[in-house]
Amino acid sequence: MRVGYFILGCVACVVAGISPVLGSDGPTIFRGGVDLVPLNVVVTDGQNKPVSGLGPNNFTILEDGIPQDVTFFAAEQVPLDLAILLDTSASMSDKMRPAQDAAVGFAMRLHAGDRIAVVSIKDGVKIVHPLDGNIDEALTSIRATTAGGGTALYNGLYMTLREMMKRRETAEGEVRRQAIAVLSDGDDTASLVTFDDVMDVAKHAGIAIYTIMLKSPMPLGFSDVYGKKGANESQFAMKALALETGARSFVTTDILELAGVYGVIADDLASQYSIGYSSKNPRQDGAYRRVSVRVDQPNTRTRTRAGYVASRSARSVALE
Repeated sequence: MRVGYFILGCVACVVAGISPVLGSDGPTIFRGGVDLVPLNVVVTDGQNKPVSGLGPNNFTILEDGIPQDVTFFAAEQVPLDLAILLDTSASMSDKMRPAQDAAVGFAMRLHAGDRIAVVSIKDGVKIVHPLDGNIDEALTSIRATTAGGGTALYNGLYMTLREMMKRRETAEGEVRRQAIAVLSDGDDTASLVTFDDVMDVAKHAGIAIYTIMLKSPMPLGFSDVYGKKGANESQFAMKALALETGARSFVTTDILELAGVYGVIADDLASQYSIGYSSKNPRQDGAYRRVSVRVDQPNTRTRTRAGYVASRSARSVALE
């Protein structure tokens, strides 16, 4: 699918040091000295259905309550980098085949130009398929995963976030969406890093983290766990990561419903608006800045990352 892009405020972009470059068939490139703050925004109606057909003028971005100017807008799908993280600990032994089937179905919904990585989480973390566009090899890697050992869930998330950030830094300005879908059936039992470590890097990364928790049978079905009471520590952690990064958190009690959960995530990724702005706040102080997005349509809700950590100047680092 050819992606339709709108580049806004080009005069302002040049003044700010941003040079948008759009080839007839290639990706959008931003070059220059000012950082673009990328946002992937999902807009839903009162029935939680995606709202399509919106343009850049329908959106208002606020950073710490101050309106910002949209300088990049894509109404159709920007290429996606997706990492599928699979809990392959011993407790998954009797669930591996349906979990693999569901993950394969999810991966097969990627589009031309998208890239995928597959990560296996046991006592250690292993990238069983590196990030690239070879979907067939990724499917083979998913099928080849085996269960055993403990669960280094936070290690897996931390490492994947850092690796995806590195890939973005070497992308020479190409605008791509990034997302993680992580599946686990229990608490972290083997990580060296903490939940706070993962949350800190997630705030820097701006990568959507979709989380799926497999739990012991309770009420049938799966549900979005926003606002769910009585969640254990791992559920709370997974929900917090999803909320911070503008994604969604799910709990399922039936392994056979995993395909449906992955389907909801795939639909969510397919309905995102990609928006970018250059902050009006010139301070390079490493502070966390809250971000919110509004649309001028009644009975709608927006979901995006809660904020980001501003870049730091060499001077501010030296003063510490």
